Amino acid sequence: RHRTVLDLLDEPDRQGLHLAGRLDLGTTGLLLLTNDGHWSRRITHPRYKLAKVYYVETAEPIGEEYIETFARGLYFAFEDLVTQPAHLELLGSHSARLTLFEGRYHQVKRMFGYFRNPVLRLHRESMGPLRLESELPPGHYRPLTSEEIQLI
Repeated sequence: RHRTVLDLLDEPDRQGLHLAGRLDLGTTGLLLLTNDGHWSRRITHPRYKLAKVYYVETAEPIGEEYIETFARGLYFAFEDLVTQPAHLELLGSHSARLTLFEGRYHQVKRMFGYFRNPVLRLHRESMGPLRLESELPPGHYRPLTSEEIQLI
């Protein structure tokens, strides 16, 4: 139904690439592409506990009670599981930085949905030691350095 990031790449070997942690439609930020399945699993599999950090803006104020609730984990009936503990840092009345160690289906939106608080803006800032560079314009990309690849 929608074009994917792979459709937008101007690379000869793009058919061999896959996403190492996808982003929901409407979510911006760091997205990693690879042709290495083992490297991808180290990024995406919850057992490796690689932090994924998101900037979040919501429709309603974010209360202090969110911090403890997210730290305990939330039950998701859809998968019949409790999310791993997450760290929430309040930045303003309607904004926060959320650190997750897994990547469930629409997880951030569902976590804030527990409080009936719609997410208006969601931006992934980092995955593990890899941070999105502010000077890289939206929609642009660059190859990782060999040093960055070794960090994962």
